[in-house]
Amino acid sequence: MWKKIFDWLDERLGLVDLYKNLLDRPEPQGNWWNTLGSASLFLFIMQAVTGIFLTVYYTPSPDHAYDSINYIMNGVAFGWLIRGIHHWGATLMVIVVFVHMLRVFFTASFKYPREMTWLIGVGLFLLTLGMGFTGYLLPWNQKSYWATTVGTQIAGTVPFLGDFILKALRGGSNLSALTLQRFFAAHIWMLPAALAGLIGAHLYLIIKHGESHFPTKDD
Repeated sequence: MWKKIFDWLDERLGLVDLYKNLLDRPEPQGNWWNTLGSASLFLFIMQAVTGIFLTVYYTPSPDHAYDSINYIMNGVAFGWLIRGIHHWGATLMVIVVFVHMLRVFFTASFKYPREMTWLIGVGLFLLTLGMGFTGYLLPWNQKSYWATTVGTQIAGTVPFLGDFILKALRGGSNLSALTLQRFFAAHIWMLPAALAGLIGAHLYLIIKHGESHFPTKDD
């Protein structure tokens, strides 16, 4: 029965051809350093899943944000675990993506024909940092409030555009409810959508050009 169902789906979706083109292809002999890209993708998916659970109980307003975090940690079944995974997963994702970029750089994997793959990877790293920065404010406690104050002030020092960037990030001159709402929207919609799009392009280029191998003595 299952074979008939699979054959029916394969005839209409081309599952076998999809498998051959995406997965059944030669790969260079590598080591654990070659798994950092897959680890980054896994962490992104884990952050997305845990983030969806957290948005069920989180309230993005100055009056209720901190209380909603406390409720997640103490009142929701396994809420402390979901938030812990999301919190430490964010830190781990930044580290893994950064180390992955270092591996690509030191093995010269950014050279022809993988220049676009490298540039998209740089964009992914910047978006990952943006995810961490926007998520840090959401608990709306003293630590996150003043850290975001300093972070946005640094962004405001950009020549010519600094004042515009500062007001765009904060929604005004000071941190307020509008700042929290903007950071929340960027954290759960804008940045994840951009990340997902670049990840798709990144994976397409990796499939097209193949993974790079570690340089040998001849290289």
